Amino acid sequence: MISSSSLTPEVLEQAYGHRARECPSSNEQINLVFSQDRSFDLVELEQLLEAVGWSRRPMRRVRLALDHTLLKVGLWRHDPLFPRLVGFARCTGDGVLEATVWDVAIHPIYQGVGLGKHLMDYTLESLKEMGVKRVTLFADPGVVDFYERQGWTLEPDGHKCAFWYA
Repeated sequence: MISSSSLTPEVLEQAYGHRARECPSSNEQINLVFSQDRSFDLVELEQLLEAVGWSRRPMRRVRLALDHTLLKVGLWRHDPLFPRLVGFARCTGDGVLEATVWDVAIHPIYQGVGLGKHLMDYTLESLKEMGVKRVTLFADPGVVDFYERQGWTLEPDGHKCAFWYA
């Protein structure tokens, strides 16, 4: 197993890009890395989204959506030979004033240990670095409580979306 000390800045940049950052994990045997730069294998992304219960989307349309996305964040379980995608979030918007967060997912095996919060923190920090001042989030009713606990302000009916301001 790889120790955390093997995730040097050079290893992170080479495997995940210059904006990669190690994710805090409660398990010292598992190294997790956030990346905006590492490309996504569409089959692996589809497997992640299916694991969280989402319906299948046509790959051609998913690729097109990713090509038109302002920010794509992957959470990877680091393995020097075969990194695995365990989390994902994407944002659309103008990249200046506003952005909308879509498609936040953490593989069920990794849920319940704070990785969703870390993924959202990384995503919001990245949007702040772009200068985005207002973020809207669309989420299914079953996960609205998660975002409310993170400090998001819910829309009046509390059903589908939430708002965050820098």
